[in-house]
Amino acid sequence: MTRLPALVLALVALPAAAANYVQAPGSTLGFSAKYQGEVFTGGFPSFATRMSFDPKALATSKLDVGIALVSAATGDRDRDTNLRGSDFFNVARFPQARYVATRFRALGGNRYAADGQLSLRGVTRPVTLLFTWTPGVKPVLLGQATVKRLDFGVGSGDWADTDIISNEVAVNTRVVFAPAK
Repeated sequence: MTRLPALVLALVALPAAAANYVQAPGSTLGFSAKYQGEVFTGGFPSFATRMSFDPKALATSKLDVGIALVSAATGDRDRDTNLRGSDFFNVARFPQARYVATRFRALGGNRYAADGQLSLRGVTRPVTLLFTWTPGVKPVLLGQATVKRLDFGVGSGDWADTDIISNEVAVNTRVVFAPAK
């Protein structure tokens, strides 16, 4: 009988577990940058997100996003072809990018920061995703990050010139989630 109170105390002391989610339809992953002073936008229609998240259990939260780089689309056929080529994403050699975050910080209200690692073109660097979290039956993460493309070797040769293409690329996402099964 003395084991039961110890077991109950051990269970109470365990940290809360985050809820598990998968990306649902209606999610978007976009980017924008400047080319010769003009802003252009694009997106990755093919990406998959898994998340374990609970605002009261940030220590056990995780975010994992896989991005099919071949899906990069800006609405300009020549630009899209260049993005997939060896000077930029080099999708023949590096077909996927991946973002993994295991450290989360509360910023007040429903705002959070996910400190993670982006792997792109064989290079892994830290990237922080700032996001809002809207709970519900289908929670929504609305986030933004800035990626320095040259840190990942995106844009070589003449394309490395930041007077032609800005080094900073704004990334934005809206991920609708459903409970993982």
